[in-house]
Amino acid sequence: MIPLYRKKGFDTAQYLAVQTQAIEERVKKFAGKLYLEFGGKLCYDYHAARVLPGYEPTAKVQLLRKLKDIEIIYCVGAKDIQKGRVRRDFGLTYDNQTLKDIADLAAFGLKVRAVVITRFAGESLAKRLQQKLEIHGITTYLHAELDGYPDAIDRVVSRDGYGRQPYVKTEMPIVIVTGAGGGSGKMSFCLSQMYHDKQHGVTSGFAKFETFPIWNLPLNHPVNTAYEAATADLRDCNIVDPFHQKAYGVTAINYNRDIENFSIMKKMIAKILGTTGYAAQYQSPTDMGVNMAKAGIIDDAIIQAAAKQEIIRRYFRYHRERMEGIESQATVDWVAELLKKAGVKITDRAVVAAARAAVEEAKTTRQDTEGIFCGAAYELSNGKIVTGKNSALLHAESAATLNAIKVLAKIPDEIDLLSSGVIQKIIDFKKEYLGSHSGALDLEETLIALTISAATNPMAEKALKMLARLENCEMHITHLPNHGNEQALMKLRINYTTDAELALQAVFS
Repeated sequence: MIPLYRKKGFDTAQYLAVQTQAIEERVKKFAGKLYLEFGGKLCYDYHAARVLPGYEPTAKVQLLRKLKDIEIIYCVGAKDIQKGRVRRDFGLTYDNQTLKDIADLAAFGLKVRAVVITRFAGESLAKRLQQKLEIHGITTYLHAELDGYPDAIDRVVSRDGYGRQPYVKTEMPIVIVTGAGGGSGKMSFCLSQMYHDKQHGVTSGFAKFETFPIWNLPLNHPVNTAYEAATADLRDCNIVDPFHQKAYGVTAINYNRDIENFSIMKKMIAKILGTTGYAAQYQSPTDMGVNMAKAGIIDDAIIQAAAKQEIIRRYFRYHRERMEGIESQATVDWVAELLKKAGVKITDRAVVAAARAAVEEAKTTRQDTEGIFCGAAYELSNGKIVTGKNSALLHAESAATLNAIKVLAKIPDEIDLLSSGVIQKIIDFKKEYLGSHSGALDLEETLIALTISAATNPMAEKALKMLARLENCEMHITHLPNHGNEQALMKLRINYTTDAELALQAVFS
């Protein structure tokens, strides 16, 4: 039976029509220029696609193409670059993600006007990124971290604060400000631009476009809790917007940083523009947003089920990062509390128990894995669970994937897609020439071998055509994946999680 969270609960076309109209109406309120901060992932928002089944990952790009007279500024934090922060959806560090996002936007016919490296304090890797960008003809600006930001308003909004930041000259009435991730300095950049615009005789405005949290869903709706889980490393939490409640008597959901900073932001804007007109327009942080995501929800039960699954995925992500030494136990504990809040357990993710069971089976049936036992499990689009375990020939990810595409192609289990002789030849080559310890084939190597076999093996060719049907399937593995497994899973767009058990020989073989 098809799991509820795999059904369609969101209508992208319906959403885009309402969202585009809302942004166009907001733009009309500003005679000069509007800086529109785009939160979340711009080109491919897979978080939104998982939480809102039916949401197209490229919806934001589609939205930009509907708008006219825009230019794009991209922000990335120097400290995120320096510490090697990774975007897990593509497995890229923030500097490489910046380059990818610029290339992706260009492929969609959208050009980035400039890159702004924010909170810069001499970081060497940030300088290296600047050099790379400028070699490719992309203008890059360095914005220093401002002492006292945001509390010391008089210092920040002055010639010695925003006045010292480089001014990015823009020509279009709508400036889209996006970034590599949360905390990229987008809002500070917008305020800096507004300060400089005023010095140049232009009165500019500011608004935020973020998909989450959805302000007109209940506070503890699983979609909003999934947002808290997605930003657990930033400690974002959702609360009722007290400013909106007081001004309009309407309950609206926003997140803590926006609410905590609203009074200061409003004072900053008033200091930049004066106390009348635009500066007096916003009565709450929710007012600043143009979020119409609720308009696309067509089945709330499906959305709730999908959001709960995302909270579980996020728990496994942070647990993995804790095992890798790049995240704190406090973050893992916070997401564990969010699981309780949503009323779910990690075993509510069907593939978790199946992958762990595969390990136990491997321990009783395998004597050729040098004491390393790994399991993997897929949940196919129809809800069927398919497992795999490691052996001397294949990694668990490889075995599970071959088993999954055999099921999809209706190939009997006893038929081998790859002959043991071919696999052994590759293993011998890896050991003799590449210094591999075990030689077992990871998923990337397995798929290459399958492609070659498809030239002479009709069953391999039939199975190979099923790979596209694995996209967006759920998967769980019991161990830290090596590079070849992880890259292949990401390229296939598999929603995988891991127990992150450390098996060094498996990881590096």
